[in-house]
Amino acid sequence: MVFFKNQFANVVEWEEFRDDMIFWKWSNREIKKGSKLIIRPGQDAIFVNNGKIEGVFEADGEYNIDSQIIPFLSTLKGFKFGFNSGMRVEVLFVNTKEFTVRWGTQNPIMIPTPQLPGGMPIRANGTFNFKVNDYVMLIDKIAGMKDSYLVEDVKIRITSILDQLLMKWISREGKDLFNLQANAFDISKGIREDLDMQVMDSGMTITGFNVMSFNYPKEIQDMITKTASHEMVGNLQKYQQISMTDGMASGKMAGGGAAADMAGMMMGMNIANEMMKNMNSQGQNGGQGQGGQQGGNASAGGGSQGGNAGGSAASGNPPKFCPNCGTKNEGAKFCPECGQKLG
Repeated sequence: MVFFKNQFANVVEWEEFRDDMIFWKWSNREIKKGSKLIIRPGQDAIFVNNGKIEGVFEADGEYNIDSQIIPFLSTLKGFKFGFNSGMRVEVLFVNTKEFTVRWGTQNPIMIPTPQLPGGMPIRANGTFNFKVNDYVMLIDKIAGMKDSYLVEDVKIRITSILDQLLMKWISREGKDLFNLQANAFDISKGIREDLDMQVMDSGMTITGFNVMSFNYPKEIQDMITKTASHEMVGNLQKYQQISMTDGMASGKMAGGGAAADMAGMMMGMNIANEMMKNMNSQGQNGGQGQGGQQGGNASAGGGSQGGNAGGSAASGNPPKFCPNCGTKNEGAKFCPECGQKLG
């Protein structure tokens, strides 16, 4: 009989251990008398019978199942091995480590904003961390139907709802869309709490969530960079003026489409108006100085323009120059500069 003592014995262990595997099921096998259980570091072994947890073993090492394991199983304590019969039970090995997963938005997220009717297109990337924390839930929702579960399965579930959560937390409380990195901590904290609620029913918990960077379209990023370089964040009018000037200087104003052409034309008109105002202002200031000089000459009686003005006034016609300030007259009855009656 000694020859047959352990010929049917087997080893219960995680045969397909992978770092990216959350759990693996040793199932539908009959555990014979003399079999051993091997638990490696970072693993827990869960004995399951008819969907119910019989016992959880956490310390790594090698165990004799019939003498060291069965006495601790909740409803199988009295199990006796027969010569040809064994114990049919499932053993679930769980990876107990904390997993770190990189994520990134596949498509731009259109964040609603009054300035852009279609929304602000933003991409983001970062990492999240999770681990198994509830074996009952894990078996009830996932392990009861699957023989293994990968980190990639969790990543797919998380990223399927991540765009909605990013939109929610970026838009919340009027976050500055052009300086989202400053609010990355609050955004990450809110998303982590929401994701934790999403995976809780699967026996897992989100232990961390981080947004590493927010990425804007190149055109918007160039605008932000240029605005910062000119130290005029928030002064859109001044930025437009400089952009228009740069565009005209580089010859790149054309070819931007109807909308771009219209915007460029409007910006050009605005700048032209500002230039005209500046020229008029300078002209008036110069006219006042010249008028003062002419008025001085006229009052001295030695200037020909003053004499002409006096002669014109005497004849009843308005003088060409104001006898008071010397401003040139275009036929008006009163001087447009000082109000002196001219005729």
